[in-house]
Amino acid sequence: MASLADATPSIALGSLDGRYRGVVAPLVDHLSEPALNRARVRVEVEWLIWLTTHQVVPGVRSLTEKEQAELRQVVADFGADEIEELATIERETLHDVKAVEYFLKRRLTTIAPAEEDAGLAELIHFCCTSEDINNLSYALMVQGAVQQVWLPRATRLVEAVATMASDLRDVPLLAHTHGQPATPTTMGKELAVLAHRLGRQLRRIEGADFLGKLNGATGTYGAHLAAVPEADWPALSRGFVESLGLEWNPLTTQIESHDWQAELYADVARFNRILHNLCTDVWTYISMGYFAQVRGQGTVGSSTMPHKVNPIRFENAEANLEVSNALLDVLGSTLVNSRLQRDLTDSSMQRNIGSAFGHSLLAIDNAERGLAGLDAVPAAMAADLDRNWEVLGEAVQSAMRALGAQGVAGMENPYERLKELTRGRRITGDDLREFVGGLGLPDDVAARLAAMTPATYIGAAPELVDYLD
Repeated sequence: MASLADATPSIALGSLDGRYRGVVAPLVDHLSEPALNRARVRVEVEWLIWLTTHQVVPGVRSLTEKEQAELRQVVADFGADEIEELATIERETLHDVKAVEYFLKRRLTTIAPAEEDAGLAELIHFCCTSEDINNLSYALMVQGAVQQVWLPRATRLVEAVATMASDLRDVPLLAHTHGQPATPTTMGKELAVLAHRLGRQLRRIEGADFLGKLNGATGTYGAHLAAVPEADWPALSRGFVESLGLEWNPLTTQIESHDWQAELYADVARFNRILHNLCTDVWTYISMGYFAQVRGQGTVGSSTMPHKVNPIRFENAEANLEVSNALLDVLGSTLVNSRLQRDLTDSSMQRNIGSAFGHSLLAIDNAERGLAGLDAVPAAMAADLDRNWEVLGEAVQSAMRALGAQGVAGMENPYERLKELTRGRRITGDDLREFVGGLGLPDDVAARLAAMTPATYIGAAPELVDYLD
């Protein structure tokens, strides 16, 4: 049997780079292995420019604006040829960051070819441990992935849920608590709850910190001070990290402690879990007939039952949210630990960040597409409401309690009396009105309760949707 591993082009092992590539492709610019190398090149370039511009090493000239632009163009032009060149160098160095250093030294020789400038190359990776470059690269990569790809898609999804909530704010819905008919609400209000929860997590993610450090092999600036003792290295480090758009971490071991990553991944995982809740709720509403899947459904539903349109978008989203959260949880719990000043568990672990965000992005895409294919079915919701007049028992006994507290006679044991009327059996509107008519209520209260139906017993549900604004 022929080996599929020998096929050309190469066959992806995972679904993100195979079946679902089109959805997650925007993350490749941020969280792939080539993106990591491009980020490393960027950090090394900016560190060289920073050192020379600030005249950190005495006697070393500043790079000209043209030279700086040409170095930055190396980052901008980073593509297939550069990926292959780096791979070739790494096969010799057996060290990915050292390969980047050698790669840039080659470029600098072309950009500044004069013999007297040969020493400039020694400032590439100057006083840096690999983690100085890696931690800044990962921070930039994750920041870009979150701010440029994940957040815009997640925000668009939440806006779609909020729009549905507004559109359905007045559509009465029989609530179900513990799976049992409960006090009515509206479909819009229930969707607004989910939009509000999701939006709160987005605000946390929007405010995420992205930390970085550049302080040497054990975070002491030992090599820095040995080389240039008169320089204010903590200030230079802070200025450089902040120039990249990151927050400076002043106290680390060899590695940046990754606490910010754990915090971010916990927030993204929480967003995922709330979205999972939305998917299961909407799936349930579809199964109850409250939503019809009618728009954009030109696909096969069941392979044997032609009447079916399966809610596959929500089921797909659930599965991918669970995979994403498994990865996010292990990233968060593992990255905050490092033996003494350094071990390499974080190096392997961080290579899974792209998969964690990829499965979340795929779930967001499926949920958004699933919601776009739904039409509410108010008649189905109304029919369920009309079959459950017993839910008005709460309204009647609450009104009786209020009257009893005011001293109105005949209002004793309201809960128990409504329990006897409603528990374990269905009642009709006539049953309830007959009961209310025999309570001796004040005329205005009796009229209010007699006019009430399950569909009108929705309290302030429509108005609560306004809290999304």
